[in-house]
Formats: sequence, C-alpha cells, structure tokens
Amino acid sequence: MMERTDRHFRFLLRLVTRRTRLYSEMVVDRTLIHGDPPRHLDFHPAEHPVALQLGSGDPRLAARAVAVALPWGYDEVNLNVGCPSPRVQAGGFGVVLMRRPERVAEIVRAVYEETGVRMTVKHRVGLDERGDYAFLARFVEVVAAAGAQVFVVHARKAWTEGLDPKANRTVPPLEHPKVYRLKRDFPELTIVTNGGIASPEEARAHLEQVDGVMVGRAMWNRPWSWATADRLLWGDAHAPDRRALLERYQAYLEDRLAEGTPLRPLLRPLFNLFKGEHGGRRWRQALDAALVAGRLPPGGLVALAPLAEADA
Repeated sequence: MMERTDRHFRFLLRLVTRRTRLYSEMVVDRTLIHGDPPRHLDFHPAEHPVALQLGSGDPRLAARAVAVALPWGYDEVNLNVGCPSPRVQAGGFGVVLMRRPERVAEIVRAVYEETGVRMTVKHRVGLDERGDYAFLARFVEVVAAAGAQVFVVHARKAWTEGLDPKANRTVPPLEHPKVYRLKRDFPELTIVTNGGIASPEEARAHLEQVDGVMVGRAMWNRPWSWATADRLLWGDAHAPDRRALLERYQAYLEDRLAEGTPLRPLLRPLFNLFKGEHGGRRWRQALDAALVAGRLPPGGLVALAPLAEADA
C-alpha cells in the first residue's frame, strides 16, 4: 500500500503480531538503481519476515534492482502485477503485465539467473474484458514455468480505464472461488488470496482453501483488531498488550528522531490504534496536538493513550 506500509507502520504491526509476513510499499526498479536505496530499503531487524515489493516491466532493470536490494536481507522479493494506477500503467508495469505473461516470466527468470532470488508474484484474477478463469490459469501456468512458486492473487478483476485505483479496490466484485480453484489446479504452488478480508476470523476461513491470506487496508484501518491473529491462525500464545506496545514504539520513535526522522511519519501509523473504541477520537486529537507542537508531552505515548477506557 503506497504511503502506508512504510518501515514505521511495519514496525508497529510487528508489535501487534509477530507471525505475519510484512510487505513494503511498491518500489520501482529505477528508483532503487538510480535513487537513494537506504531511504527505500532500510528496515528494523524486528520486522522479519519482511518482503520487498518491486514494480518493474523490464527483466534487465528488475535484476539490477534486486541486486541492489540483496545486502538488506529481505526474506522475499515480490513482483507487483496488480497495481492499476495510471502512472504505473504508463510505465509499462503493474496490472497491464497480466496481458503479457511471457514478459513476467522473463522478469522472474532474469532475476533468478542474476541474483538467485525466486520472485513471488502478486496479480489480479483478471483484467478489463478478460475475467475468465482460463486467462487467469494461463497467466499462472506461464509464470510458474519460469520458476515462480508463490502467487498472491487479489481476488478482484482490474479495469485499466473507467475506474481509479481506489475504485479498483472496491467496485469489481470479489471472486475468491477463482483463487481457490487455482490452488486445486496447481497444488504444487503456494497460492495466497487477497481482497476484502477484514478480520483474523475471515482469514482463518480462507485458509481452509488456500495456503495464505494477504491483508492490506484492514490492517491500516484497525491494526489492533489483528492482535488475535497469532493465536487464531498459528495457535501462538502471544497476546500483545497495548501499553507494552506503546512503550516499545516510544523507544523506537526516540531512536528514529535521534537519526533525524521527522515526527509526522512516526506518529502517522498510530492514529487508528484505538479506532472505533471509547477514547479513540481523543487519542487522534492528542496525536494531532503533538504534531502541531512538534513534540510529545511528558510521559510520551502512554500518557496520551486511553488505555483504561479502551481496554476495560
């Protein structure tokens, strides 16, 4: 999720759940090759397992970008073939690559030959007028033949015209059964479904049909609602505590401030931590006040939090 899953939000999520795999924002190949790699690639060791999501439509550039990222030690490199934004389309990557499965296969093959990294692939169930299962299955078959073994499937078709990126996340209907069928037809592959999954309980239901579940905006909108994920999905006894979470995030925040990170991106992931709960509005107002003041009050995040009310 662009402008959402940065390193600070990922660190917060790692305090909520220690078993989930975290994904970066999509980074374009040329940005890593010609830009400032640490700005886009640095992460806290606690984030593991963590995946880098790459945007590319060029096998040569993709391989160079992954080579740049190798020293950071990401646990996975994922190729985004699902983003429908006009800017991404204009760059020749994202969801438009679903029309060119052979090109995606070339990218996967080139990255492996140059770096030894087996890319995973995120894509849609269909594109524009091609919403039939045969189109989806052929895409997976061609890309898998190049060595991809993990497919993360957004269970909505994308429209390249007529719908903006936001509408493409909500207007096309969800078609999770198509993703389930992929798993039945390609049992040797790891198939992950994505789209409209709002709770750990819903995730657990999908896991009866597929190997994994990817969650996006539901994590951003209500991060604390995923505090039960480790127990429900992995049988892990881990039970996070919000006071301890805020104390650990406070220490993280102070370390980043000492490095020169502005306060705003550090506080932004916290705004929804008490969303929908008693005291949640006052929590957001207190964070806004801290941003206006340019500093946290004495006592830091814990002093601002409605812990007694929200956790009563």
